[in-house]
Amino acid sequence: MAKKQKKSNSGGGTIVLNKKARHDYHIDDRYEAGLVLSGWEVKSLRAGKVQLVDSYVILKNGEAWLVGAQITPLTTASTHVVADPRRDRKLLLNKRELAKLLQVIEQQGHTCVCTALYWKKHLIKAEVATARGKKDFDKRATEKERDWNRQKQRIMRK
Repeated sequence: MAKKQKKSNSGGGTIVLNKKARHDYHIDDRYEAGLVLSGWEVKSLRAGKVQLVDSYVILKNGEAWLVGAQITPLTTASTHVVADPRRDRKLLLNKRELAKLLQVIEQQGHTCVCTALYWKKHLIKAEVATARGKKDFDKRATEKERDWNRQKQRIMRK
């Protein structure tokens, strides 16, 4: 008997990356969090209509919230729903992870950002990271190192 082939998700596992967070911050610890979403938001995420550029994570009342993430509603999916593309979305983390995040965020110069949204089986997960802000000279040094690595790769090919 022939084996059933698994269906592959179109677009792979990653929905969106927050490249600006990697540029502006030193990423320390990463956590996987679930998201509380509406039906129209899931459809928009499948279509890739999401931006994490100005988003961040806040902790209030013992809960984590994703603030500033923009999920643009599809015109066909949200005809009967009043959709707010920039609403705060609750992140699902366990108490131990929330306590660690709170402990790190209370230190001066540390923050919590969402670095990616991705599929894990049929669920949408957010990669939440604790981070420290970069200074301008750190950003320049990172860019120089990236350019040098590219040049090394070009030299090695020849």
